[in-house]
Amino acid sequence: MAKDEKKQQNEAVATLHDNTISPRDKRRARGQVLREAVPFQKHADWSIHPDRPNVIDVLQQAETGRIEELVPIRYGRMMKTPFTFFRGGADIMAFDLSHTPNIKTFVQVCGDAHALNFGAFATPERNVVFDINDFDETLPGPWEWDVKRLAVSLMLIARDNGLRVKAGMDAVKACVESYRQRMQEYSKMAILDIWYAKVEWEHIIQTSQSSTLGKSLKDDLKKAKKKSIQYHYFPRLTEERDGKFHIKDAPPLIYHPNDKGKFSNMIMEGLKLYRNSLQEDKQRLYDRYKIEDVAIKVVGIGSVGTTCAVALALGPDDEPLFFQIKEARASVLEKFVGKSTYDTHGQRVVAGQRIIQSASDIFLGWMVPDNGKHFYVRQLRDTKVKLTPETWEDKHLEEMSKVIGAALARAHARSGDSTVIASYLGDTDEFDTAIANFATVYSDQVEKDHAALIAAIGSGKLRAQELEE
Repeated sequence: MAKDEKKQQNEAVATLHDNTISPRDKRRARGQVLREAVPFQKHADWSIHPDRPNVIDVLQQAETGRIEELVPIRYGRMMKTPFTFFRGGADIMAFDLSHTPNIKTFVQVCGDAHALNFGAFATPERNVVFDINDFDETLPGPWEWDVKRLAVSLMLIARDNGLRVKAGMDAVKACVESYRQRMQEYSKMAILDIWYAKVEWEHIIQTSQSSTLGKSLKDDLKKAKKKSIQYHYFPRLTEERDGKFHIKDAPPLIYHPNDKGKFSNMIMEGLKLYRNSLQEDKQRLYDRYKIEDVAIKVVGIGSVGTTCAVALALGPDDEPLFFQIKEARASVLEKFVGKSTYDTHGQRVVAGQRIIQSASDIFLGWMVPDNGKHFYVRQLRDTKVKLTPETWEDKHLEEMSKVIGAALARAHARSGDSTVIASYLGDTDEFDTAIANFATVYSDQVEKDHAALIAAIGSGKLRAQELEE
C-alpha cells in the first residue's frame, strides 16, 4: 500500500449512512444490484490472509495498558474452550473480517456480537427486554461482520456442548434466517415503528416451542427479579466497618489497590465529570446518592486487565446503588473502518449503546479522569438475565439462535438501511447456508488459534491463572 493511501486510511472516520430520505423502491433496487456485485457464495469462503498477524503477538499487544497482575486471569479464562478464547479475541477476528466481502452498507455494529453478549434486562419502565448488552467495540461498520461473528459463536457453542455437526449448522441457519426475515419486516415498517420495536422476554418465554427451555427461561427471570440490589447484592458485596459500608475485598477479582487511595481518588474525581454526561433529570437523581467506596472489579474475558471498577453509592437512608465503571479503549474495528467521530471512547460506547438498544440504563454516561483513560459508567446488576448456552441441547440452541438473530436485526435496523439489506438478502436461504459454511470453516480456525494459546501457555511464553467462578 502506498504511503498516501496509508495516511488516508489512518485519517478515515467511521460514519453511518446518509440519513437523507429516498424512496423505498430505489433502495430496494440498490439491494438487488448489490446482490449481483457480491454474490452470496462469496460469504461462504474464508482462508488465512497472507498478512494475518500471529495470534500470540496480537494477544500480547493487547496487554499494553492493562493491569499487569490481572493479565494471567484473562488467559486463564480464554484457555478453557475455543468459545472462551473466541470471546476474548475480538481483535483477532476483526482483522479476518476486514478481508471478507461486504456490500458497504454500514450500521451501528456491536463489534463483538457473540451469543453471550445478548441477554435480558429491565428497562427504565421496569419491563424486561432481550437485546445486545455489550458495546465495548461498537462503531459504524458492515452489518455482515456482526452476523458472521454471531454465527461463529453459535457454531462454537454447539461444538463445546458436544452436539452433532448438523446441530451447529441448523443453529446458524436458524439465526441467519431469523435475521433475514425480521429485516424484511423492518424494511416495510415506518421509521418510528422500527425505533420503538423491542423483543420482550416474557414473549420469548410464552412462545417457546420447548417446555424445558421455556421453564428454564422463566426460572432465570424469577431468579433475576429476586436478586434485588437492596436485599441480595448489597449484603453480599459490602461489609460495615466503623459505622460505614465498604465493598468487600475478594482478591484477585474484587479488591482495593494498595496505592494510598490514588485509584479511589481518581475514580471519585472522574465521577464528578461523569455527572455532566447525564441528562439534567438524571443528574438530580444521581445527586441523591453519595459515593461511599470504590474498588477494582474484574469482569468478562476481553476486558480482564483493563481498568474496571465498582462503586458503592448510598442514599440518605442507606439505600444502595452500585455503579460499574469500565475502561473504554479504542474499538478493535477502528483500524479497519476508521476512527470514531466522538472525542472519547466512553462517549463512543454510550452513543453506540443508545443507538442500538431499545432501552438503555438511565445512569449510562462517560468520563475522562485526570489519568487520561476513558471510561463509561452504568448500573451494576439491574434485573439482568444471563444466557446459559452451556445447558442448551440441539433444539434449545436452534430456538435461541432464532431469538438472537431477530434481536440483531432489530439493532441493525435502528441505524442502518433495512430496505437495502433486506433486498440484498432476498427470500431464499442461500445467504443462510453461505454463513453456516463460513461459520464452520472459521470455527476450525478458532480451534487452531485456541491450540496456539494452550501451547504458548505450556511453553511459558504466556502465564495463565485459572480461578473458580
